[in-house]
Amino acid sequence: MAIRAGDHVTLPIMAFEHAPAPSQFRVTLFVGPQVVNGRPFTYSCVFNVKKRSWKGGIQVDVAIAQSQIDRFRTDVDFSGWLARILTDLPDEDRPSYQERAQELFIQAVCWCKLDLALQSGVPQENQSLADDTWTAEVRDTVSSRANFIMSYVVSELDLAPRDAAAP
Repeated sequence: MAIRAGDHVTLPIMAFEHAPAPSQFRVTLFVGPQVVNGRPFTYSCVFNVKKRSWKGGIQVDVAIAQSQIDRFRTDVDFSGWLARILTDLPDEDRPSYQERAQELFIQAVCWCKLDLALQSGVPQENQSLADDTWTAEVRDTVSSRANFIMSYVVSELDLAPRDAAAP
């Protein structure tokens, strides 16, 4: 059957994920997570941020407290999800993957927090986001972006996604 201009076509119902709108920022992870000096239960990731209209980029240091990380892990059942993802790995390989996955989780959470800052507008100057900045908003964002977080972890671990990819 040929479809002509003006024909009405009914498509099966499918869930579509739209590509994100092109960002005005280019963001790359510079370093992290690392323990914040003098604060053994706080981590930070430093991101390089370049806005299209800026002549140069900036660095944004994003801090997150261990208590927040623990709460976010629980909110998205990260431990259960990770256990399912790693079930097919040999026992001797799992500890290194688990450790790296925890680091990647912190990176993804910091990225979510950075995205909040970028959405609210940032000046073209190096800056830090303290661990107590936007606590509730970060928690909401992490919950709503759980699929992004899990996809980021799976991708960075170079594991094939399974049906356990959803939290």
